[in-house]
Amino acid sequence: MFEFPQFSRQSVKNDVLSGLTVALALVPEAVAFAFVAGVDPMVGLYAAFIMGFITAVLGGRPGMISGATGAMAVVMVSLVAEHGIQYLFAAVMLAGVLQILAGVFKLGKFIRMVPHPVMIGFVNGLAIVIFLAQLGQFKVPDASGALQWMQGTPLFIMLGLVALTMFIIHFLPKLTKAVPSSLVAIITVTALVHGLGLDTRTVIDFVRTMSGDANATLAGSLPNFALPEVGFNLETLRIILPYSLILAAVGLIESLLTLTVVDEMTGTRGQGNRECVGQGVANVTCSVFGAMGGCAMIGQSMININSGGRGRLSGITGAVGLLLFILFGSALIEMIPLAALVGVMFMVVIGTFEWASFKMARKVPKHDFFAIILVTAVTVAFDLALAVIVGVIYSALVFAWNHAKHIYASSHVDENGTKIYKVNGPLFFGSVSHFLELFDAKNDPADVIIDFAQSRVADHSAVEAIDTIAERYAAQGKTLHIRHLSPECRSLLKKAGNLVEVNMIEDPTYKVATDTLG
Repeated sequence: MFEFPQFSRQSVKNDVLSGLTVALALVPEAVAFAFVAGVDPMVGLYAAFIMGFITAVLGGRPGMISGATGAMAVVMVSLVAEHGIQYLFAAVMLAGVLQILAGVFKLGKFIRMVPHPVMIGFVNGLAIVIFLAQLGQFKVPDASGALQWMQGTPLFIMLGLVALTMFIIHFLPKLTKAVPSSLVAIITVTALVHGLGLDTRTVIDFVRTMSGDANATLAGSLPNFALPEVGFNLETLRIILPYSLILAAVGLIESLLTLTVVDEMTGTRGQGNRECVGQGVANVTCSVFGAMGGCAMIGQSMININSGGRGRLSGITGAVGLLLFILFGSALIEMIPLAALVGVMFMVVIGTFEWASFKMARKVPKHDFFAIILVTAVTVAFDLALAVIVGVIYSALVFAWNHAKHIYASSHVDENGTKIYKVNGPLFFGSVSHFLELFDAKNDPADVIIDFAQSRVADHSAVEAIDTIAERYAAQGKTLHIRHLSPECRSLLKKAGNLVEVNMIEDPTYKVATDTLG
């Protein structure tokens, strides 16, 4: 299932440079999400390295970046507050095991059930969330330590540097694509700030503000191996299982949806089930090296793809580069102005948001456009996993409602006096009520045939409806025959002990799509 990543000479340069760009952008994100979860910044940085490296090697989508994420951090915060960080590591371990099982049992294919409008709402919602998250960088602590919006000269300097960063990222590719424009922008703005002595906030200012420690630093050491210090018993399982289930679900949903977005951008196809296993292995590894776990990151993945990173080497470089920064280059990373990283993320927002969705209001069905708005709003107000679940349920209900109206029957009496009903349309829980109204057991002749050649019996509700019709005709002393019913449904009817006589005439063969790409 796994092979050692292969690198081509043409891709090495792009992957290495884009990976370094990603490493720079990962630092403030990992630190911020660590504080959201209520843990030390190094716990988030270790997670960014471990998740990024392992998923780059084992995952199902080359070029996709994983690390500590806000979607999972918000789930972790209450567990850490109530039970401590060791229970977090145990929950992350169990979540990783659940994700591995999801990949082994090929559950990744169910991401195909997410409708396209839900996908658009997903990327739009995440773009807005990324944008709103960057606005926090425009706040500074006052004398009491409370954060307030920048004003005056600091604000103008910040805005000017953000605009310069975005200008370089947008226009440099028109001149040359030899190096990633995001990396050039970060280096240029950093050199400008320190060369001119501009007074603006840097990465280390952000870390110290978040931690409340004026001496905080990003310098660190290699993570140490240690099993979570919890009792491996039913009581621990009772505490962590609800969190693990949510973490596993949120991580897989965000990772598989990000995989789909990267697939569309690159015109290739990743392996969903392999990604599930990769995410699971990475989270289990995080749990034994003092890291908070995570999943795929759409923002950093967009930075990587837009910077030319396509292969596994880009993710490996990003992860290893981040670790090297922690071990040896923390002083350099701490010098980077926040404005440069904010500018990079603003360009990610512009590139991620589906601007064409504004034009869809007149071009797509109203219920599809509403699904886009619904998923976007829920993503911003709550979280990604809930938004996708709500979007899928809404789309499924709309689909069921629309198809429930499509079932009808034509009838005629043949030369033998037998009345034949030819059913058209799907028979499932949404259409059974209308299906039952199609037949007149009281006034029909003694012999009746229902032909399902143009229909599909989909679920148990449909089987029960057929059984109900059979009972109605039996109560009138009449005989009901069923033609062209699927073998599965005939088997269910016989096991139920119903009164239907099933004819074995030209029963159709139903084919089921299978997942062969892993």
